[in-house]
Amino acid sequence: MDITKALAISAYGMDVQSTRLRVIAENLANQDSTGSSPGANPYRRKVVEFEDRMDRSLDAETVHVRRIEPVPGDFALRYDPSHPAADAKGYVKVPNVNSFVEVMDMREAQRTYSANLNVMEASRSMLTRTIEMLK
Repeated sequence: MDITKALAISAYGMDVQSTRLRVIAENLANQDSTGSSPGANPYRRKVVEFEDRMDRSLDAETVHVRRIEPVPGDFALRYDPSHPAADAKGYVKVPNVNSFVEVMDMREAQRTYSANLNVMEASRSMLTRTIEMLK
């Protein structure tokens, strides 16, 4: 494989994992964000959806962010009648963010980012050695 192709493919991988890490950080930051009026919906967890796309200039499949979308489903309820978002029965809808799941997703994204960075560093090292040999 061409070294520049390896660098470009790794850069695409790092870019999508960086986006994924930002979305995970947003989820964690909003894990306690409830609605502000009675019965209002709280923050809804988001996930990144990837897609493979052919890059004609590289003649290779690359990964891209297809979309960032909210996770559907019902919200859990917490009894807190003094909360401004409490319904008539005293229940507040809480975000569908599970910090354990977010931390596991974060570790996976971090490892994938790191693997792509290692490929870039190895490619750069090979390129540097090749230039040194040509001197």
